[in-house]
Amino acid sequence: MENLNIYDKPVTLGNILKFAVPTIVMTVFMSFYTMVDGLFVSNLIGTDALSAINLTAPVIQLVTAISTMLATGGSAVVMKKMGEQKREEAKEDFAFLILINVIAGMVMCAVGYLAIDPVFAGMNLSPDVERYCVEYVSRYLIFTVPILLMNNFTLYMIAGDRANLSLICSVTGGILNMVLDYVLIAGFGMGIGGAAVATGLGYSVTAAAGLFVFSGKKSFLHFKKPVFRLKVLVNAAANGCSEMATALVTGIITMMFNWTMLHYVGEDGVAAVTIIMYVLMFASSLYTGYSYGVAPMISYCHGEKNHEKLKKLIATSFRVITGISLVTVMASFMLTKPLVSIFARPDHPVYELAAAGNRICTMALFFIGFNIFASGMFTALSNGAVSAVLAFSRSFVFMLITMLVLPCILGVNGIWLATPAAEWMAFCLSGFLFLKYRKRYGY
Repeated sequence: MENLNIYDKPVTLGNILKFAVPTIVMTVFMSFYTMVDGLFVSNLIGTDALSAINLTAPVIQLVTAISTMLATGGSAVVMKKMGEQKREEAKEDFAFLILINVIAGMVMCAVGYLAIDPVFAGMNLSPDVERYCVEYVSRYLIFTVPILLMNNFTLYMIAGDRANLSLICSVTGGILNMVLDYVLIAGFGMGIGGAAVATGLGYSVTAAAGLFVFSGKKSFLHFKKPVFRLKVLVNAAANGCSEMATALVTGIITMMFNWTMLHYVGEDGVAAVTIIMYVLMFASSLYTGYSYGVAPMISYCHGEKNHEKLKKLIATSFRVITGISLVTVMASFMLTKPLVSIFARPDHPVYELAAAGNRICTMALFFIGFNIFASGMFTALSNGAVSAVLAFSRSFVFMLITMLVLPCILGVNGIWLATPAAEWMAFCLSGFLFLKYRKRYGY
């Protein structure tokens, strides 16, 4: 029963942060995986290669979307059953969902290799950039199954009261990624393919640790003989569909950003977009980490119908997110030039483009945290439909509107303003949905 103490403790800021801080640090390090690739690639290979990493992002988002869906949706389903004291059934479901991830990873890897050449050949890229894209994705796909397992084990370690282990794995993987980026690119001359291999091996740390930890019977959550329950798979998929939609449409929106920038500025514009996405991704990882940390607590409180704890948990969460939002906005404004200079020299055209764009895009940080938490909260409450509406509207509908309208009116500045405008629209929707369902869930 000691393993359950974390869920039985009173809801205070201190107890929440003890649970959430490891996941915040963990997601920050996970965001470093892509950022470090960009850092080494831009400095050791060039901005064409940096553009290629951004151009491959939609493909990578497609690879991880299914895993994200099963990880977030499955974690909510499993932890709700834990709260209902159906522990053995929850462990069977956990093993079943991990097995589904392995099968899905194998299928996606095979499909990816079949589609890789036609996808990039049809984008009318320069020969060098197209070659970089194919090389990066072809190496990345080798690690499809470990990447899917990493996404799942990260959340299940948190849910199983092993957030510190998840943090250690993420930090270790991040450091390994950084070291291997330099060794494989500069030392072994593997180019952009070396960056993909470094990322894959970094992800594999959590995958390997998860297989070892969850095989032990002493773990609060561990493998049992998987039992096929179609309802569990459907519920996990439906519950996590918002996160899958976010991953999928993020890839689509990234493509739109790239095409629009290619039209207005050229490949330098794509490199500038990449730099700004790194800044937003880093800030967003703070909110995502917090949401991942409190999600099992929300699911558990919902499962045991403890409305008082749920109300305190969500109210405290809003205060935490407000604080993070203010800090990230100020930091992004003040550190714009130093951040951009990490990826592009001040005398390079990409530098001025990215610096100007970051100042505008930073306004989105006022709203992103609340939108991420709202979507994660409804997923944790097993209301995947509402979470999906919010995530799809935020990531696709609102972004599509702003990306089509604002550049036509404001040119390049309209491209940068599209993200803050879309996040503000999503913030309004989040507030409406939060108030609409307040009585139903008692928060």
